[in-house]
Amino acid sequence: MTIEFYDCDAKILADSARMEEIFVTSAKESGATVISSHFHRFMPQGVSGVVIISESHFAVHAWPEHEYAAVDLFTCGENVDFSRAAACIASGLGSEQWVVSSLIDRGIVGNNGIERLVPVTEGRDFHSFQLSWKSRFEKTAARAFSVAIDLYDSRREPTDENFAGVRRTAAEIASALGLQADGVCRMSRRDGSCKFVLPLVGGWIGGVWNAARRTVYIDIFNESFFDPRKAAETALASFSCSYYRMQPHVRQ
Repeated sequence: MTIEFYDCDAKILADSARMEEIFVTSAKESGATVISSHFHRFMPQGVSGVVIISESHFAVHAWPEHEYAAVDLFTCGENVDFSRAAACIASGLGSEQWVVSSLIDRGIVGNNGIERLVPVTEGRDFHSFQLSWKSRFEKTAARAFSVAIDLYDSRREPTDENFAGVRRTAAEIASALGLQADGVCRMSRRDGSCKFVLPLVGGWIGGVWNAARRTVYIDIFNESFFDPRKAAETALASFSCSYYRMQPHVRQ
């Protein structure tokens, strides 16, 4: 069974230790026999992990920026309760919506050993189904591209020096994306938060740093394509945040 978990808690998806706990627990709750587990946290964020069970495995790949996790439950036994496992994982991830994308029998054993199943797809160019944001932008002849980025658990101290450094941060993001500034970065402070806007040739970078809540919200719009992940990762490092969510948009 493969399952798509949407609207998950991004903070949990970014925590490899918490993810491992959730999947080991779900395996045990489903009736599987846990042998071992290994979970890896990618930098700057993202988690992949696998729980080895005597009946096969539970695996996950998580994208905190999209509040999404792709899960694969595979078993050669008859005692593992998939429904129980899925419900346990959904609860642990805080998922508001999950969809079983595939439920198939694999490696059916017949009188002559393992039989070859008829493939669902064969001889296709699978690369044609994996459009990048850049490909979508180019193929649709889009007018512009934008991204909304939310960053959490900022460790940047709310000092006068760091507030003043927001202008430099906006310039660093523009430089990382290969976007050209078209004026000076305007900034205003109020009640422990800072608003900023950097005009660009063909767009802008704007945002709010709420130091009290340790969150940063950034919006970038430009008439030319830019890498939304690079924008998020540059901002993540600049504001010393733990994880981020993002929503790219191809503008027609």
